[in-house]
Amino acid sequence: MKMPDAHENVPVEEMDSSLGLSLSVDGPSNIDSRELGISKDPLLFIQLNELLGWPQALEWRETGRWMLFEEKLEVGAGRWSAPHVPTLTLPSLQKLRSLLAKGLVLLDCPAQSLLELVEQVIQAESLSPELRGQLQALLLQRPQHHIQTRGICWGSAHPKKASHDENIPLKEQGQNSLRQKLPPGAEAAAVLAGELGFLAQPVGAFVRLRDPVVLGPLTEVPIPSRFFCLLLGPPAPRRGYHEMGRAAAVLLSDPQFQWSVRRARNLHDLLAALDTFLEGVTVLPPGRWDSTARIPPPKCLPSQHKRLPSQMQEVEGLSRARRARTEDRDSHEPHKPTLELQRTGRLFGGLVQDVRRKAPWYPSDFLDALHPQCFSAVLYIYLATVTNAITFGGLLGDATEGAQGVLESFLGTAVAGAAFCLMAGQPLTILSSTGPVLVFERLLFSFSRDYSLDYLPFRLWVGIWVATFCLVLVATEASVLVRYFTRFTEEGFCALISLIFIYDALGKMLNLTRAYPILRPGSPAYGCFCQYPVPGGNESQWTRTKPKDKNDLLTMDLGLVNASLLSPPECTRQGGYPRGPGCHTVPDIAFFSLLLFLTSFLFAMALKHVRTSRFFPSVVRKVLSDFSSVLAILLGCSLDAFLGLATPKLLVPREFKPTLPGRGWLVSPFGTNPWWLTVAATLPALLLSILIFMDQQITAVILNRKEYRLRKGAGFHLDLFCVAVLMLLTSVLGLPWYVSATVISLAHMDSLRRESRDCAPGEAPSFLGIREQRLTGLVVFILTGMSIFLAPVLKFIPMPVLYGIFLYMGVTALSSIQFMKRVQLLLMPAKHQPDLLLLRHVPLSRVHLFTAIQLACLGLLWIIKSTPAAIIFPLMLLGLVGVRKALEWVFSPQELLWLDELMPEEERNIPEKGLEPEHPFSGSDSEDSELMYQPKVPEINISVN
Repeated sequence: MKMPDAHENVPVEEMDSSLGLSLSVDGPSNIDSRELGISKDPLLFIQLNELLGWPQALEWRETGRWMLFEEKLEVGAGRWSAPHVPTLTLPSLQKLRSLLAKGLVLLDCPAQSLLELVEQVIQAESLSPELRGQLQALLLQRPQHHIQTRGICWGSAHPKKASHDENIPLKEQGQNSLRQKLPPGAEAAAVLAGELGFLAQPVGAFVRLRDPVVLGPLTEVPIPSRFFCLLLGPPAPRRGYHEMGRAAAVLLSDPQFQWSVRRARNLHDLLAALDTFLEGVTVLPPGRWDSTARIPPPKCLPSQHKRLPSQMQEVEGLSRARRARTEDRDSHEPHKPTLELQRTGRLFGGLVQDVRRKAPWYPSDFLDALHPQCFSAVLYIYLATVTNAITFGGLLGDATEGAQGVLESFLGTAVAGAAFCLMAGQPLTILSSTGPVLVFERLLFSFSRDYSLDYLPFRLWVGIWVATFCLVLVATEASVLVRYFTRFTEEGFCALISLIFIYDALGKMLNLTRAYPILRPGSPAYGCFCQYPVPGGNESQWTRTKPKDKNDLLTMDLGLVNASLLSPPECTRQGGYPRGPGCHTVPDIAFFSLLLFLTSFLFAMALKHVRTSRFFPSVVRKVLSDFSSVLAILLGCSLDAFLGLATPKLLVPREFKPTLPGRGWLVSPFGTNPWWLTVAATLPALLLSILIFMDQQITAVILNRKEYRLRKGAGFHLDLFCVAVLMLLTSVLGLPWYVSATVISLAHMDSLRRESRDCAPGEAPSFLGIREQRLTGLVVFILTGMSIFLAPVLKFIPMPVLYGIFLYMGVTALSSIQFMKRVQLLLMPAKHQPDLLLLRHVPLSRVHLFTAIQLACLGLLWIIKSTPAAIIFPLMLLGLVGVRKALEWVFSPQELLWLDELMPEEERNIPEKGLEPEHPFSGSDSEDSELMYQPKVPEINISVN
């Protein structure tokens, strides 16, 4: 039933104000109001008080409560049930409608107390004075609540009769822990239902108070009440007043019904709102499901746009048109590039705009870091950064044969990272050595060695030219080209980097098995304390190779079985330690290293998922999840210390001097190289510039996605400018080159997620954005530089533990991208595939084709990276954009809209109807036309969730 159009000829501005609309979505509002696009109404807490005990002792008892979902009082267990989606019977709604149509409806009732409210309700009923007195005394009777305060459940005392203090809340009401979950300004609604023998006819009343008022102990939470619903009647078979009360409570918990009833002016409006609710009800046939089963709350609430009242849809449409004319924000807004990616047409115009846009936020970039969450983020990212510096420093030392090493990695990470956090447009970015840049460094050194060139001076000129080319890209505003980096390119690059993390972590563990051979039974030094023979000595347990019998086997120390007589050099070769006349070996260092590796990885993964588990209070879950990697490292260190094994530990430089003997901190510009090499360096510099641009800007695009809800904006031009300056600085000092590290930067953002605290029972915390500031990154890099002097502490951290954290970061980053979900579809039979919206709009064969193309591109990138042809690796990254452009000949725009994203040209050329999923008011009746495959709340698994 359509609601009456009461504002037919009213101007839009007046209509907005008359309906209480606030069409701005920038300000704070609750989820339902934001989805409805209307003014933010207070959250409503609904309580059902049921009359029990007829005909003996009558009492009111709270049996149910609602905010977003239903909680039932389980009387036998003495607790509240888990929040669940309420289910109703159709007759209960029909009977409720009939009773309200014949009963009393008071809108904007001026009552200021429970006594005044009860008097106005019973005066309107056609009852005898005696029955009115009995009913008034019953309604003023104090109800029995089940209140939980810090683990203690309170049941109110025996019911009391009416008194002068009926509006004074009980002491336990003020201690109710549920009050902490209610946002400021929340209101209450009380539903009273039950059977009453002295009534001859049903009594129904619905009251909306003009001013909300605290009705004493009527509700378990002492907040002002806005609605009051009374449903009483004589005992009768199949009357079901309990179900009618539940139906009234569920109605009031519905956002659309609540919006309508707050603005209803008469009984007709109230019934129209109820009929609208009935039109949206889904009926399940009897016998096809268990009516006693409780449906758990969904992870994400569906959109409420289609359930707007008809007049609200008209108002929204008119308001959209008005805003389109005045602010140029019409339905074509997705085609318009963001402010950061608009060309100014001036040299360094984009850089100037970035500086002007970020400057007002600079003080808050430090003040916003004053939060305990930032402390956990510093610990997490510091350990990840140190691990990255150690690992890539070691790899760089191997690739350059000692020209650069761990010390340069630590110093370069600290200097470049701290400077970037102070000056960059997006300070959440973490600079680090990356796999693609390391590949290029290895190729550059190999070229220098093969042609007898002085590596560091040659590298200096490559860095100078790269900085020059990057400055040219900044001056020409080339960063606007990142609009062509769609999800296809981002996922390919992110998957490649994640695989590099996983490959390096597993590769390092395999190297440990070579450095510490696995000792198998029968090997020369299997778990032995080898006692060399003493002339004239007798056989003892220390020198026996075999037990004498079965009982002797049980009494021997199996870790001290002698296998052979080893000389000191052979003892050392087998991983032992000569000690006096004996050879001491610690059994299976590789095995225990693998144990530490898996322990840290699995423990970090488990703690990360504690946030969404059902164990522990929400505060504990959040702390465990935020400190997952830190706790995993502490557990690994504790286990290593308890076992007392000589596992490989973190190696931190103890002296502040370059790794290469004989060189200073400043690199000579020429050395022994010919002068023409300064010009020839432009060719590798051009390729490296492409790599730096792609590596930096793809990461920047991923970090600045709209679904992350960053308030302070991006700075693509400013970030590239900072990278160019730091490229020049690190080249002069002979330090590694640094760009944005995708995995660690995502981990940094994940550790700074902001989520709502006031959540209704059963409601998942809503994602509020990222805590944007500069201090966490700055402190991380300062600590990284100080790590050279923290060797006495850091030397106790086992390297297998850090490799486990590396694996954790790679796996979680890989699992967070949409590409992996489609890869899983390749291995699933159709009947077991999840109900993804993507599969409702694109044929499965087309989905598999798109995924196969991505897999082929990823495999080709990996092969090229691992072969001597890696010199063209930067061009292949750029080729991903070309492959995505070529896919326009294979897939239709509508398919690409669901599978990926549209490029700027596609957005301009696609018909208006092709973008229906982006427009919730398109008029389509499809249940998923306004939803996309990619959720708007990001899953940043390293978040994201």
